[in-house]
Amino acid sequence: MTSFSDRSKVTILGSNGHLGHAAMVAFAAAGWSVTGLGRANRKPVPGTTFIAGDANDLAIVRRAIADADVVVHGLHLRYDQWGNGRAEAQLQVVLDAMAGTGKTLIFPGTIYNYRAADRTISPALRQEGEQPRGTIRIRLETMLAEAAEKAGFQILILRAGDFYGGGNADDWYGQAMLMHLARDRVYHLGALDLRHSWAYLPDLGRAFVTLAEKRQALGKFENFHFAGHWISHRQIMAAIEAGLGRRLSVRPFPWWMIRAAGLVNPVMRDLFRMRYLWDNEMELVDPRLDAMVGPDATTPFEQAVAETVHALATARAA
Repeated sequence: MTSFSDRSKVTILGSNGHLGHAAMVAFAAAGWSVTGLGRANRKPVPGTTFIAGDANDLAIVRRAIADADVVVHGLHLRYDQWGNGRAEAQLQVVLDAMAGTGKTLIFPGTIYNYRAADRTISPALRQEGEQPRGTIRIRLETMLAEAAEKAGFQILILRAGDFYGGGNADDWYGQAMLMHLARDRVYHLGALDLRHSWAYLPDLGRAFVTLAEKRQALGKFENFHFAGHWISHRQIMAAIEAGLGRRLSVRPFPWWMIRAAGLVNPVMRDLFRMRYLWDNEMELVDPRLDAMVGPDATTPFEQAVAETVHALATARAA
């Protein structure tokens, strides 16, 4: 049996975030020695270690990753804080901490790097952002590619669609589709027959573990696409009703409210700019990653939705 001291070690930067917490849970379940870094331990995971600190502080990040074999970048900024070089500055701290260590950094990519007209998005597809947010994400990945080439450590990008699950009340389910659940209403974010790429967080967390465990067979810089659930808004509505066990009033999401709120609220303004993601089909595909994670790695869609809405409904009832 592998002893605790022999286990591979991972540090999750931003362990309180949706992705960071999912990675903490997945790595702990896989038997890794897990450390999280955040301002406060708001989402403790049994059997893991936590370091309280600011990820913008280079000394703190270096201390947090000192014993790690793998580092997961789970840091995020509020939507309206991405500009003015803030996203690049946040990433640069991590790159400086990783430089020369020979460790592996796993970074979450977004679909923002591609245009709506691309339709089918594979790792080999050229990147060309649709909105300013896409341009920022392309700059970040350019920084990553350059660091992998020059700074002495490995970088793996794992790109996914919109997150859901994991007991989060502030995702697209809690804040949009089920915002009026108490009134028995559910909202679809795009035309009912359009499909959308979704990443169920427990599945995505396990995909991070898979890349970490296979890292020695991978190159210095790799880009993977997590297919997740590619389903229509109509299917989502049906699965939500099935998960809750009752019929709901199905309505189109009132995007006009987001646009109006955006006149004074910068977060809402940026969310409205990204509406094109819901009005177009953009499918993430990657047969190579599919083979690595295996055919049973994705939770059946109906089960994932049922678990998500049940957790949300239970939290609201409490």
